[in-house]
Amino acid sequence: MKEEIEQIQADALATIAHAVGEQELDTARIAFLGKKGRLTAASSGMKTLSKEEKPVAGQLLNAARGAITAALDTKRTALQDEADRAALEGLDLTLPGRALHSGNLHPLTQLKDRAVQICRRLGFALAEGPEIETEFHCFDALNTPPEHPARNEKDTFYFDSGKLLRTHTSTVQVRTMESQAPPVRIIAPGSAYRRDEIDATHLSVFNQLEGLYVDTDVQVGDLKGTLEFFYRAMFGEDTEVRFRPHFFPFTEPSFEIDVKLRVKGQDPRWIEIAGCGMVDPAVFEEISKSRGDDLYHPDKVTGFAFGMGIDRLAMIKWGIKDIRLLIENDARFLRQFA
Repeated sequence: MKEEIEQIQADALATIAHAVGEQELDTARIAFLGKKGRLTAASSGMKTLSKEEKPVAGQLLNAARGAITAALDTKRTALQDEADRAALEGLDLTLPGRALHSGNLHPLTQLKDRAVQICRRLGFALAEGPEIETEFHCFDALNTPPEHPARNEKDTFYFDSGKLLRTHTSTVQVRTMESQAPPVRIIAPGSAYRRDEIDATHLSVFNQLEGLYVDTDVQVGDLKGTLEFFYRAMFGEDTEVRFRPHFFPFTEPSFEIDVKLRVKGQDPRWIEIAGCGMVDPAVFEEISKSRGDDLYHPDKVTGFAFGMGIDRLAMIKWGIKDIRLLIENDARFLRQFA
């Protein structure tokens, strides 16, 4: 049996050495080590050996199996190396690699995060609310009369149920006052929806940041100081800001805020960026009715509110001349902010 095992090992090593591919190598493995392989068949003859011969034959079989297995592994590695060399043939390994461009937050997200950081420094807390709203929270509670143009279907997206897509995040201010006793100091970033004609400075879906501060002695000076600090922290200490008298149903007095936009190659121009004002007493009266108490009675509290477009902030921050660039997902444009 010793001679048979040695011959099987020699034949296996020779066959493995001459194998020219994975398929031939696998065929050799099956021929010698498979269930019906030659070495397996030889091991079945162990039962005919004497008690003294079995240990010697077992050692020979194990040694042959180990030698054949090692030869298979070595040949398989050699064949893989050969295949790798063939695959790399003609490839210039000295060529520089291609740079992988890392992603980044969208410029609007960057602006929103920055705005929230600044407002938090001023003591404002973050508040949220639904984008599908009732007419009460969007208009009635904000002293907006039924004939106001904003309530027209030409200006606002209505559902058959009578609900609507909020036209501003002032709805969050209303819901906060309904659920929280004064003092209140909150900001409400989020999406707003209006039937505006899309052009270089208007979108029908835009991002807004609104703020509300209600306490016992809030004055116009607090409003002006807060917003001037905000814009100079956002754009730089030399930022030009102006307040223009305006009308909003929910604030009195009311102002529109302009910041000077500077775009390379163009003359500086004022761009309307926010609306603000002292909360109208009629709003506090409506909140008191909704709450069923007098914590927000206009004789007890005063406050200011403001709302600004985050998209407009981005235009001024980076000198973007067309607001539509922010929603077109052109990688060439967005790469500037990575």
